[in-house]
Amino acid sequence: MFKKSFKIKIIIPISIILITLVVVLNIFLSLRFTAFSDSLVQEKLVANINSLRLFLDDSKANSLAAAISMTYNSDIVKAIKEQNRNELLRLLSHTQNTYRIDFFTICDNEGIVLARIHEPDNFGDSISYQQNIKDALNGKISSYFEAGTVVKVSIRTGAPVYDTDGILIGVVSAGIRFDTEDTVEGLKRLLNSEITVFFGNTRIASTITMNGQSIVGTTLDPHIAEIVIDNKQEYSGRIDILGEKYDTFYKPLLNANDEAFAVIFLGIPEMKLITASTKSIRDGIILGLSGLAVSIVLLYYIISSISKPITKLSDSMNNIANGNLNIDVQINGEDEVGLLGKSLQKMAVILQKLLEGINTMIAEQKKGNTDYCLDTGDFSGDYKILANSVLELTAFGMIDQLTGIPNRRSFDNRLDLEWNRAIREKDAISIMIIDVDKFKNYNDTFGHQQGDVALKTTAKTIKQTIKRAMDFAARWGGEEFIVLLPSTDSAGAVCVAEKIRMEIENMIIPCTDLKGTRLTVSIGVNTLIPVTDSPIDRFLSVADTALYKAKETGRNRAVFGGEIL
Repeated sequence: MFKKSFKIKIIIPISIILITLVVVLNIFLSLRFTAFSDSLVQEKLVANINSLRLFLDDSKANSLAAAISMTYNSDIVKAIKEQNRNELLRLLSHTQNTYRIDFFTICDNEGIVLARIHEPDNFGDSISYQQNIKDALNGKISSYFEAGTVVKVSIRTGAPVYDTDGILIGVVSAGIRFDTEDTVEGLKRLLNSEITVFFGNTRIASTITMNGQSIVGTTLDPHIAEIVIDNKQEYSGRIDILGEKYDTFYKPLLNANDEAFAVIFLGIPEMKLITASTKSIRDGIILGLSGLAVSIVLLYYIISSISKPITKLSDSMNNIANGNLNIDVQINGEDEVGLLGKSLQKMAVILQKLLEGINTMIAEQKKGNTDYCLDTGDFSGDYKILANSVLELTAFGMIDQLTGIPNRRSFDNRLDLEWNRAIREKDAISIMIIDVDKFKNYNDTFGHQQGDVALKTTAKTIKQTIKRAMDFAARWGGEEFIVLLPSTDSAGAVCVAEKIRMEIENMIIPCTDLKGTRLTVSIGVNTLIPVTDSPIDRFLSVADTALYKAKETGRNRAVFGGEIL
């Protein structure tokens, strides 16, 4: 199948368009400019008015989509419920470009601001007076042109947020601003017209300048103010601004109370249009009309076949560059752009899967589930090398490299988890510290390599003796091991300790030059139903004291809290 080159798609159409436009504009405007200048201005004004209305409609749709989408985001719902402001700021700051909105405001179920993306340090005030917030607190999703505490002129949507029990916990308000210089400059680029935004009858943002300064702070003409603000009607007309004639359109923005609280002005300066058009006066109306038609067809083709997929691809690349791997690149075609889109989607899926696997593994191992590992078989090439490296680093951090059982760090994580669970459930938790008797003598007699074999065998025996999935054994350090028994009372702990002692006493340690060797252990046991203020250090200290009591009283025995068993 023939594949069209991306270069051909770009170079040939643009070359044709440029040549066609030069010829068409020169010929067409040379003959028809005088007769059609007024109509062209009016047509441009009408087109720009329609574009402005579409822009406002799109802004409302983007605001609505952003607000509703956030209410279904489980991470955001959780952060609102926990009133975790920093987490809200982190989560929402990555979504503004996705929905092309300017700000999020999050409040609780009483209308108190939890977070503002556009002013992170401004929170704690009530915005329950805003109509979109009022509606959302009453369970209704609504969008309004509205003035807020920080943003003077905007379209904003309020959407209620419910927890998993269906209880209202807060409101997400998403909005697009119209009161900034960036907004009016963007509209000017979009519509090729001068733009001004009024708050009341005062200009607060404008692309019209005098002596290099925007004419903000000045007021609306009283006659126009009466029509647009008092009577809430649109106004079109030719007016004089700073000595220059403009074809203008004024659109009142009505708030929830049907009040014209703001106005958007669109103006086309006549002299600029005449000057620009005069430079391109040439003969040839027929060729001009034909060229214009060709240009429209070619522009449509380019926009459809090139601009859209490139924009999608660029947005996807920006998302990945900004750390957002949750993308969906839907670009069809077998040219360079299509193949790049497919490769980008494949890369994002692999990285997302790798990241999810790493996060899950870390979370599980922090809980003490040291057997949970990242499945490196899902990856290939350098991705597999990366996965194996992560797996190796994680193992070094959580597993004792000699015995293969969890290390002290893993145990500390697991103890903290089970300790808090025992406090919540008012449940017993038991612990035993196990020390290999006379291990130094064993090392001196058989050598350190045989000592390592003994420790491995002891660890394996301990791990095999505890049967429940919740029970947890780890190497405490040197020749000491520790066992955690959740939901286990003192009688159960004593029983397990005695069983471990007997299993180790009866185990045969492989030895190269002998038939085998034997060891015994001393065990200190402690049980507690902890409460909030119970110190973990004391819990461990009692077991440690019991261990020393076991050694002092002859070894090869278990002692519970100082009592010889």
